Amino acid sequence: MKELWELFSAFARIGGFTFGGGYAMLPMLQKEVVEKHKWATEDEVLDYFAIGQCTPGIIFVNTATFVGYKQKGVPGAIAATVGGVFPSVCIVMFIAAVLNNFAELPVVQHAFAGIRVVVSVLIINAVKGLRKKSIVDKLCAVIAVASFLVSVWVDISPVWIVVAAAVLGIAVSCGREAKKE
Repeated sequence: MKELWELFSAFARIGGFTFGGGYAMLPMLQKEVVEKHKWATEDEVLDYFAIGQCTPGIIFVNTATFVGYKQKGVPGAIAATVGGVFPSVCIVMFIAAVLNNFAELPVVQHAFAGIRVVVSVLIINAVKGLRKKSIVDKLCAVIAVASFLVSVWVDISPVWIVVAAAVLGIAVSCGREAKKE
C-alpha cells in the first residue's frame, strides 16, 4: 500500500506543479521517477514518452501509467494515473467555476500570457534534454531534422512521423547488422 501511495503522490506532485503538458513535465518527471525513486532509467522514460506520444491520450498520463504498471502492475498503473490527473481535475473544476467571472480582466489575461511564455521555455528545455540522449549519431540527427521539417511543413499526424522514424531506424539497424555478417 505504501508503494501505491508513493506512486500516487509522486505523480500528483508532478501533475500539480508543472504546466504546459507532457514535454514541460519531463524535467520534473525525470527528477521524481529517475533520480529520486529510481523507478525507471532515463532511457526508459524517453521510451515511455515516445510510446505515450503514439498512443491515444495525454503523454504524461500514459507515462504515469507505464511507470506505475512497471512498479506494481495494474494497481500501480491506476495509482500513478489517478495521481497524475487528480490535481488537473481539481484545478480545471475550480477554474471552470470562476473563470467566466474573471476572464476579461486585464490582470487575468496578462497572467495567461506570462504562463504561455514560461511554458514555451519549459518545452524548449525539455527538448534540449531529449536531444542530448536521443541524437547519438548522424542518422539520428537526419531523422530529427527530417521529422521537424515534416511536422512543420506537412499536415500529417505526429503518429505517422514517429512510425516512419521507427521503421527507418529498424531498417538501418537491420542493414548494419547484415553488413557485419
